[in-house]
Amino acid sequence: MIFCIVFPFHREAEGFKEQGNAFYVKKDYAEAFNYYTKAIDMCPKNPSYYGNRAATLMMLYRYREALEDSQQAVRLDSTFMKGHLREGKCHLSLGNAMAAKRCFQRVLELESDNSQAQQELKNAESILEYERMAEIGFEKRDFRMVVFCMDRALDLSSACHRFKILKSECLALLGQYPEAQSVASDILRMDSTNADALYVRGLCLYYEDCIDKAVQFFVQALRMAPDHDKARLACRNAKALKAKKEEGNKAFKDGNYESAYELYSDALTIDPNNIKTNAKLYCNRATVGSKLKKLDQAIEDCTKAIKLDEIYVKAYLRRAQCYMETEQYDEAVRDYEKVYQTEKTKEHKHLLKNAQLELKKSKRKDYYKVLGVDKNATEDEIKKAYRKRALLHHPDRHSSASPEEQKEEEKKFKEVGEAFSVLSDPKKKSRYDSGQDLEDDGMNMGDFDANNIFKAFFGGPGGFSFEASGPGNFFFQFG
Repeated sequence: MIFCIVFPFHREAEGFKEQGNAFYVKKDYAEAFNYYTKAIDMCPKNPSYYGNRAATLMMLYRYREALEDSQQAVRLDSTFMKGHLREGKCHLSLGNAMAAKRCFQRVLELESDNSQAQQELKNAESILEYERMAEIGFEKRDFRMVVFCMDRALDLSSACHRFKILKSECLALLGQYPEAQSVASDILRMDSTNADALYVRGLCLYYEDCIDKAVQFFVQALRMAPDHDKARLACRNAKALKAKKEEGNKAFKDGNYESAYELYSDALTIDPNNIKTNAKLYCNRATVGSKLKKLDQAIEDCTKAIKLDEIYVKAYLRRAQCYMETEQYDEAVRDYEKVYQTEKTKEHKHLLKNAQLELKKSKRKDYYKVLGVDKNATEDEIKKAYRKRALLHHPDRHSSASPEEQKEEEKKFKEVGEAFSVLSDPKKKSRYDSGQDLEDDGMNMGDFDANNIFKAFFGGPGGFSFEASGPGNFFFQFG
C-alpha cells in the first residue's frame, strides 16, 4: 500500500475522505465526489481515495470517469481488490465484457472464493454470449433476436452505447421507428457527435420516406466518422432511391408507362429493407400496370405493397379497382370494406356499395353473356344476337341428338329467350342493369316460356317459322 509521506497532509486528506464517506452514506454523491476529490488533491498517491471516488462516480452513472479512477487505483496498488472489482464493473456497464472478465479473474487470483467476483464473471460471460448470438442473428436478418439479446445485455451493461445503437438499428429495420429514434436520441443528448446515433436517426427518417432529412443525418454522421461504411451505403441508397423514384414519376406523368414500369422496377432493387418506400413503389408500379392492362400483375404488386404496409389505403383501393375490372367482386368488396373501416368517407362508402352491387349482379345469370353481346350493346345488336342464338339452340334443330344433349340445348334455348325478354325491354333492362330483382317487376322466370318469345320474334308477316319435313328434320319457311 502506498501512502503520502507528509503526515499532516495525510491526516487532512483522511478528514476529507471521512466527510466524503458520510455524504456517500447519505446518498449525496455530488458532495461525496467533491470531498474525495479534495482528498486526492491533498494526497494523490492513495489508491483508496481513487477507489472511493470511482464508487461515487458509478452511483452518478459517470462510468467512464469511474473507470479512469479505478484504473489509477490499481496502478497505485495492484493488490487493491476493490479497485479491480470496480474497474470490472465499469467495463461491464460500458459493455466491455472481455476487459471486465480479466478484472474479475484478477480478483479471483487474489481471493479465489470472492463470491462477488464469481457472479460478475458469470455476468461478463453472459454478455459475451449475447453478443455472439446477436452477431449471428444480424447476419441471418433475425432482427428480433438481436433486439432480444441486446435487451438482455443492457440489463447488465446499462451504459453501453454500442448495444443501444445495435438495438435501435434493428428496431429501425423492424419498422419500429419511434422506439428506434427514442434510443438514438437519448444517446445524442449525451453525445451530439455520436456518428452511430446520427446514422440510426437518419436510417429511421430514410425508412419513413423522409429521404432529404435522412441524407442530412447520414452526411453529418460521415463528417463525424468518415469511415462509417453503413452511413455511406445508406446515403448512397437514399439518393439513388429518390432519383429513380422521381424518374419513374416523371415518366408516368408524361404517359410513358412502359418506361415508368421499368424505372419503378429498378428502384425496387435498390434497398429491400426500405419497407415504406418499397410499398409506395409497388403501388406506383401497380398503377402503371393497370394502365398497361397488366391487371394480374397490378393485383400482385398491390398485394406486395399491403404485405409491407398493412394499413396502406391507396394499395387497397388500387387492388380493389383491379379486382372490379377483372370481375373478382368478392375480393373487391373485401378490400373496399377494409378501406371503409379505416377511413369512413362518402367516397369510400360509395365505392363499397358499388362493389357490393356488382357482386350481387354477378351472382345472377349474365344475360349479356348468354346472348354473347357487350353490356353496351344496342337494341339491333341484341336482336341479331337473339336471332342467331335462338336458331342455334332451338330444340327442333337437335331432335336427332341424344336425350342428354336435347335437354342441354333446350336449357340454352330457354336461357336465350329469357335473356332477350329482359334486354329487349327498356324497363326490365334498366332494372337488370341496376341490380334490382326482376321478380319485383312481375316477371317470374320459373314460369317463363321461351317458345312464345321465339314465335313472337319470328312469326307474322315477313317472319319465318320452323316446318317439319320428316322425322328429325326441319326447314325455314319465310312468309
